[in-house]
Amino acid sequence: MAAVRDPEATRARIFDAAVAEFSRYGIAGARIDRIAGEAKANKQLIYAYFGNKAELFTRVLGRCMVDLAAAVPVDADDIEGWIDRLLDYHAAHPELLRLLYWEGIEYGTGELPDEAERQEHYAHKVAAIADGQARGVISDAIPPGDLLMLLVSLANWATVVPQMRRILTGVEDTDRDRLRASIKEAARRLVAD
Repeated sequence: MAAVRDPEATRARIFDAAVAEFSRYGIAGARIDRIAGEAKANKQLIYAYFGNKAELFTRVLGRCMVDLAAAVPVDADDIEGWIDRLLDYHAAHPELLRLLYWEGIEYGTGELPDEAERQEHYAHKVAAIADGQARGVISDAIPPGDLLMLLVSLANWATVVPQMRRILTGVEDTDRDRLRASIKEAARRLVAD
């Protein structure tokens, strides 16, 4: 009996392999051959399903960002809870921040292939912050886009540079708990009226 083809399962395997490959090697260092091998898929299928390597990276990062947005929406009414959820999400999914970091290395300040979609993605998050400011839930002393950038940076940086986190704050569970409390306190102070 011939094997039954399952295009969706193949796409999912390719996607998972691409996340791992791109988060480890970046855009320039990633290899379609390794992705195909890990996914147990024909290399030509990758091109057929996702386009070239840069297009595959853009689609992988885009979906990872959509997954984050769905799992951890910005909550201006509970900044501390949102920061907690964001820290937990990135601890469980460090590949997203690695992908963003590689994207920054590759594109710098140049326009991204999916710039319009990315702006729309972030516009919803900035709007949530602006709404919280308009309702007086959080301070309006800092423009909403700037405030979101500062809050996300607080929550994300320790995952992006784990070596600095280890050197500066320690490696014990109590050190991680203390850093989390410090991040939440800094966020609380940023949004306090």
